[in-house]
Amino acid sequence: MSTWADFIQQNEDRDGVRLTWNVWPSTRIEAAKLVVPMAAMITPLKERPELPPAQYEPVLCGRSQCRAVLNPLCQVDYRSKSWICNFCYQRNTFPQHYAAISESNQPAELISHFSTIEYHLQRAALAPTIFLFVVDTCQDYEDLQPLKESLQMSLSLIPPNALVGLITFGRMVQLHELGCDGYSKCYVFRGTKDVSPKQLQEQLGLGGGGGSRAPAPAANPAGPAPGQVQNRFLQPLQNVDMNLTDLIGDIQRDPWTVQQGNRPLRATGVALSVAVSLLEATFPNAGARVMLFIGGPCTQGPGMIVGESLKDPIRSHHDLEKDACKYHKKACKHYDGLAKRAAENGHIIDIYSCALDQPGLNEMRYFSKYTGGYMVMGDSFNTSLFKQTFQKVFAKDAQNNHFRMGFNASLEVKCSKELKVNGIIGPCISLNKRSQNVSDNEIGVGGTAAWKIPGIDPSTSVAVFFEVCNQQAGNIPQGQPGAMQFITFYQHSSGQKRVRVTTIARHWADAATNLSHVSGGFDQETAAGVMARLAVQKSDIDDGPDVLRWLDRMLIRLCQKFGEYHKDDPSSFRFADNMSLYPQVYPTILTVLCMCMLLAFLQFMFHLRRSQFLQVFNCSPDESSYYRDKLNREDVTNSLIMIQPTLYSYSFNGVPEPVLLDSSSILPDRILLLDTFFLILIYHGETIDSWKKAGYQDLPDHENFRQLLQAPVEDAQVCNHLLIGLPNFLLNVY
Repeated sequence: MSTWADFIQQNEDRDGVRLTWNVWPSTRIEAAKLVVPMAAMITPLKERPELPPAQYEPVLCGRSQCRAVLNPLCQVDYRSKSWICNFCYQRNTFPQHYAAISESNQPAELISHFSTIEYHLQRAALAPTIFLFVVDTCQDYEDLQPLKESLQMSLSLIPPNALVGLITFGRMVQLHELGCDGYSKCYVFRGTKDVSPKQLQEQLGLGGGGGSRAPAPAANPAGPAPGQVQNRFLQPLQNVDMNLTDLIGDIQRDPWTVQQGNRPLRATGVALSVAVSLLEATFPNAGARVMLFIGGPCTQGPGMIVGESLKDPIRSHHDLEKDACKYHKKACKHYDGLAKRAAENGHIIDIYSCALDQPGLNEMRYFSKYTGGYMVMGDSFNTSLFKQTFQKVFAKDAQNNHFRMGFNASLEVKCSKELKVNGIIGPCISLNKRSQNVSDNEIGVGGTAAWKIPGIDPSTSVAVFFEVCNQQAGNIPQGQPGAMQFITFYQHSSGQKRVRVTTIARHWADAATNLSHVSGGFDQETAAGVMARLAVQKSDIDDGPDVLRWLDRMLIRLCQKFGEYHKDDPSSFRFADNMSLYPQVYPTILTVLCMCMLLAFLQFMFHLRRSQFLQVFNCSPDESSYYRDKLNREDVTNSLIMIQPTLYSYSFNGVPEPVLLDSSSILPDRILLLDTFFLILIYHGETIDSWKKAGYQDLPDHENFRQLLQAPVEDAQVCNHLLIGLPNFLLNVY
């Protein structure tokens, strides 16, 4: 008999979904008593090499208020060639091309193993991908030159038919015209004045839909085909490859003189405004990526973060708490508006910041929050850390040699009538699609059943929150499981429109009479990731102590629900003996397992309280925004590594094994590998270090020692997550 751990792992591998509770309470009151909310951590584009592509359109429910996709949970009548939707119970007839189906000849979407299926839409027109580089020129030559080399390298990785563009900025903003043979031409904008889409259209003579076009609804997988406008500023790479390479190579440092004791005047806000307006005026609702490279904070114009004089320090957490930041609110308002405009049109904004001071990620966090863009924080563009990270952005899959990224995606959630959707925490914006299954209690981005995720990749994960709206257990049909369906429309990097549909189901249980059955399906790892996102969301609104007190209250309520104790006697606390899922298993073993399950959850919460996600001591506002952004977009496994780092021991005594995060794990004849997700560290014990300095690993008689030294390095390359936009790096400490 498979265990719950096997069940959870199998479902995550197949569907990319993990639930906090895998057995659902049948009433609203009992669900509220479970403390940890019902939520699903879903990775919509989780890589599955064995996933069969369906080269046809999905079959939708005929009811206009439902429009769920045909799935294995639907009841099928093969004689009448009809099916009943498992969400609204509407009877639908199959299309004509399904006439040959039978019990022995089923399409993939009716086979239980294919609870996740991806449709390749053939009727939708191929859309070009767009890459717009926005480069800060207020940098020293030591940083600007390697940045130019990285940009030229990226041109060799971008498909020839992709559209590319270039904007440079310092005190002024230059929008470069491409396709000019033998000379360069650009349009210059003042760095102190914002640029609207209408103004840009009038000044540059651009056509297109303008900034007022509304985004396509989630129910339209293809969306309006973007106009094949080849304007002077966004050209196919194959037409301007040589010219753009030379243009990037000719980028010079901003010529305006910087007086001693001052910061360079940097118009980051206006440069981004020009980029967003250009894409909004020419390619609305199309897959596009704005890649911003900055070496310091914005010091003039809209989006200004700090003054020109170095005597004015950039804001700290203490300044934010006292509301003593002169430019903070205006900058946040400017970048928030730009991010929303970009997200509504399906455009992604990446931030690659390399500076020794804060470049303003705290104010610009909305770009990652709304558009799903990457946020990279480093010290210099001349480090291997940035170069390798930037190259990973253009990583391609092993099957079709396409980018591991999606564009202009939307996620729609369907659920059984006993459930309602509270909202999502993750990189997205609302599509304002109301339905009967939308709850009035909002968590994260709520009040809708559909969200837009402009930038999505195989590692992007969102947390979807649900609530049980059923009032009485008897109202649930006997033997009828509850179901959820996640429909993801997105533009593949090849330009093809695709739809991935995931349908999952779980059984109901009466928590009032059968609590052990519900508690047996508790996934403490997913619960820790979900509670971490909730705590981070609260930390953006409430004070730090209030968030910690809220977290403590939740832990106390959890122990009260599942623990047994005598009042005023702490030593009497223990978890209930009846927390058993399988009665035929020896009860003592089940008690230990259930106790370990909850203790593991409490352990994660202990580390979360002390983590940089909630504690701002020794962190700048930019660093806090960076860490919280990563937590809100990674899957369960990576979230847990961020919360509680892993420590592995390597020795001659056996295979590598996890050890405690304690000084007692440091031994002379042991090698330790610490993975914090943001940092990977290899520690050599005193004896191991002396042997290495003596060169024993180079002698043929000490092959085992050489393999022991190499093992953590090889594992570090694997656990260096290889995730796009993350500055994971490796340190060797002896």
